[in-house]
Parts: sequence; C-alpha cells; structure tokens
Amino acid sequence: MRLVLSKRENSSRWMGLLSPLIAVALTIASGAVLFAAMGLDPAKALAIYFLSPISDTWALQELAVKATPLVLISVGLSLCYLSNNWNIGAEGQFVMGAIFGGWIAIATHGVANGQWVFPAMMLAGMIGGAALAMIPAILKTKLSVNEILTSLMLVYIAELLLDWLVRGPWRDPKGFNFPQSVMFEAEAQTIRLTSDGRINIGTLIALVVVMLAAFLLSRMLKGFEIRLVGEAPRAARFAGFSQSRLTWTVFAISGALAGLAGIIEVGGTMGQLQPTISPGYGFTAIIVAFLGRLNPIGCLIAGVFLAITFIGGENAQIALRLPLDVTRVFQGLLLFFVLACDAFLIYRVRLVRTAPQEQSA
Repeated sequence: MRLVLSKRENSSRWMGLLSPLIAVALTIASGAVLFAAMGLDPAKALAIYFLSPISDTWALQELAVKATPLVLISVGLSLCYLSNNWNIGAEGQFVMGAIFGGWIAIATHGVANGQWVFPAMMLAGMIGGAALAMIPAILKTKLSVNEILTSLMLVYIAELLLDWLVRGPWRDPKGFNFPQSVMFEAEAQTIRLTSDGRINIGTLIALVVVMLAAFLLSRMLKGFEIRLVGEAPRAARFAGFSQSRLTWTVFAISGALAGLAGIIEVGGTMGQLQPTISPGYGFTAIIVAFLGRLNPIGCLIAGVFLAITFIGGENAQIALRLPLDVTRVFQGLLLFFVLACDAFLIYRVRLVRTAPQEQSA
C-alpha cells in the first residue's frame, strides 16, 4: 500500500477561504499541546500569548506598530508571488531601506531642520529597498539565475553592511563605543499620531498601501497582467505582456515597500541604526502573505495576527519565562499548517494497493 497525491479537478472556493482559519486553529491546538508538554497551564499560556496583546489601548497601539512592517512587506511579496516571482529577500530589502533612509538622518544631523527630512528618508528607503530587489530580478531575466537563492543571499550582504556601518563610519562618537548611530533628530523620526503613545503615521501608510494594492489587482490592467503571468505565462505572452518587464516591476514594488517598512521602523520605534533592527519581519511577512491568500486585505488581517504572536511572545517571556524562540516555533507551525492545508486543498490523498510484482521488486 502506498499514498498517492492526485490533483483535484475543482477546488472548493469555500474551503479555500476556510483553509487559513483551519491552519490558525491547528496552530493554536499545537501550541496548547506544546505548553502542556512544558508543564504549563495551556489555557493560561494561550491567554497570555493571544489575548494580552489586545487587552488595552496601549497594547492595541503596540499591535499596530508591530503589524505595520508585516503588512507593508507582505503586500509587496504577494504581488511577486502572484506573478510567479519568488522574492525571499525582503529582510535584506528592509535593512537596506533603513540604511538608505538612515543616511539622510545622519547626514542632516545637527545641520538641517525641516519637515522635508523624514519624507526624504522615506523616499531614500524605498529607493534602497527597490535597488537591492532589482539585483535578483535582473539576474533572473538576463542570466536565468534562480531568484530564490540570490534574493536570500543578499539578506546577509545587507545585514553585514549595516553591521559594518554602525561599528565603523556611522558609529556615534558619543555612544561609549556601542555599535549604534547617533539618535535621529525630531524631524528625522516617524511622525507619531498620538502624543502619549507609539503609534505612528506608518500605520496609515500601510492601510493606504493595502487599498491601493487591492484596487490594482481588482480594477487595473496591471493587476490583470500580474495574475495572468502567474497563472498562465504562455497566454500572457500571446496577450503581449512582457514577463521580464513585469518581473522588474513587481520586484521593484516589493523591495520599495520593504525598504519603506525599514525606515519607518528605524525612524519610529528605534530612532537610530543598530546592528539588529528587525526581529525577522522580512521572513515572517512570507507567512503573512500566504496566510492572507496573497490578497492585500487578507495580508492586513494576517499581519495583525502575526503581530499578536510577536507581542504575545514578549509577554510570555516576562510572565512565563519562556524563550523568545517559542514565537518562532508558533510562526513555523503556522506556515507548516498553511502549506499543509493548501496541499490537501489542491490534491486528494489516495491509498493505492501495490501490485505483487512491485512488492517483489
């Protein structure tokens, strides 16, 4: 007897919508088993992990701050994945956006003042992220190099570049030799929406990006081109669409949004450049994109849920003395169940009896 996967002729639309919810439920159930195995009360642990991040106004503001980069990056990644381009290097593009935008803040530190500084930083961050993303796009279209490998390897280049800058030429001379840049001036920090909280204009930008991406995919010719190239590249060529130009476009948009998220994060929650500026937003956004079914509105909802796991993990560190790696376990389980549910949605599992001659062989 052996298991065989056969592709379904028609997949249920309702099951496609329910699949992410099933994956979330299975992740929570697995988390309960994990906590029980660690000798903790599963109900209490899950409440700290998933309910405490939405328990009060301050927690909701923190949730918005954590969700903003996830939503921005995942929307860009969804455009890539819909067009069958696999950008795995959003983490590096996030870092490169922070480097480019941070350069504006450092260059104008104590020299220039004005409301133009942070918009210039956002523009520079988008350029930095897009420039790094264009490298795997060009290598793919010109030399047929696998974009998964190149985009992933560029993450290490961006991270090491940031590490060298904050330990060398950009290190704060008054920072007691710590590897960090100077604190950004007030004009170089992300505009806050409240005077007594951490929520900033990045949250509004993320919502605008979600609406624009949803309009692009549903109402514009470019959105139709993205879906057609991803689903039927041969038909797209007959329709006159250029797969190479579209690859450059979606990689540039994806990188620009990741870079924008990078400078919003650095200018908002940190206020300076440090060797480590991301808890893994670029990689987590891949889970967000697939959990959101590569739909901008879905990415918004999934981004909020994954942000809850980040904050819940931090709360669990304090209340339950759990390592932060438990957060990564939750995110890994979620990705596993999302992919597993999609596999069963597309394929039917059949048990096939092995023929006698096959058994003897």
